[in-house]
Amino acid sequence: MTSGLDDVIAAETVLSEVDGLGGHLTIRGYALRDLAGHRDFAGAVHLLFDGFFADLPDAKELAARLGQARVEVFERIAPLLPTLAKLDVYDGMRAGTALMPDGATLDDALRLVAAPAVLTPALLRLRQGKTTVAPDAKASHAADMLRMLAGKPAKPELAAALDAYLVTVCDHGLNASTFAARVVASTQAGLTSATLAGLGALKGPLHGGAPGPVIAMLDAIAASGDAAGWISKELAAGRRIMGFGHRIYRVRDPRADVLKSVVRRLGPDGEAGRRLAFAETVEQAALAALKRAKPDRVLQTNVEFYTALLLEAAGFPEEAFTCVFAAGRTAGWIAHAREQLATGRLMRPQSRYIGPVPDLVA
Repeated sequence: MTSGLDDVIAAETVLSEVDGLGGHLTIRGYALRDLAGHRDFAGAVHLLFDGFFADLPDAKELAARLGQARVEVFERIAPLLPTLAKLDVYDGMRAGTALMPDGATLDDALRLVAAPAVLTPALLRLRQGKTTVAPDAKASHAADMLRMLAGKPAKPELAAALDAYLVTVCDHGLNASTFAARVVASTQAGLTSATLAGLGALKGPLHGGAPGPVIAMLDAIAASGDAAGWISKELAAGRRIMGFGHRIYRVRDPRADVLKSVVRRLGPDGEAGRRLAFAETVEQAALAALKRAKPDRVLQTNVEFYTALLLEAAGFPEEAFTCVFAAGRTAGWIAHAREQLATGRLMRPQSRYIGPVPDLVA
């Protein structure tokens, strides 16, 4: 038996390939570095959905319909937002997403893609004692998220950075949340059911819940004034250094390099620039310490490290980082759900019983 289903092929897909040995991520024929920053999020959604919806329009029209979907989601959940805001922000976002119709049309899919982008800023504002900001259907997806969060138009460089992030995380092979979404889709349940399965898996700290602690780590190291010493003490205590190591990648996570370049484009001046310079110092200290402490393991920088810096610069609090992750990954879940329904069958793996055996002989 393979523990954790490592190396078990559970599906064939045209959507993405994760090359853990080579450190490459391919999304529908594009290397990640050629996709993020060159195609906006609506364009990435179009790429993922291509072939899975008979009525898929061109990319420009899809972007317009995604904008309208944000408006529809806001109108549907606005009366319930004060109640949802009493929950943890991720739980509130997930509960709001559950209110979407459990259908299989393109409009159903676009509302699900829109839901985390609309719910997350609205819930954060209510939890801060502020009024919610309605979506602008004509804005880009990332720019509208930031406008709904801050209550004013986003700086173009921040909108571009968030857009690149959403593209970077839109799909990543058969990870835990995508597998969960495909299992549910294989039962012929609707897209909302599949998305909720993905959201449930993404919440865990071993998956989408990982970027937040990177900020706490950077703050603790800054307070100590000694990056190498702080990291050495953590390793000696047997604790994990957040933002390093990956289950699949045996080399550096390619998403980390893409996001690092995105953060750099925010400029060397200001808080984001100072934070990046400090983070790069911490990164080098951590890589050196990990190599000394665990020479038999490959523990390189992963996507969590620069995700935390980017989302912090964009104005999202740590508690909402996984919500923003979901805003990008939902498109991938839906594409996988549609692919599973079209090409797969009911997923029904076997288990091996290792409990006590009753005496069945009379």
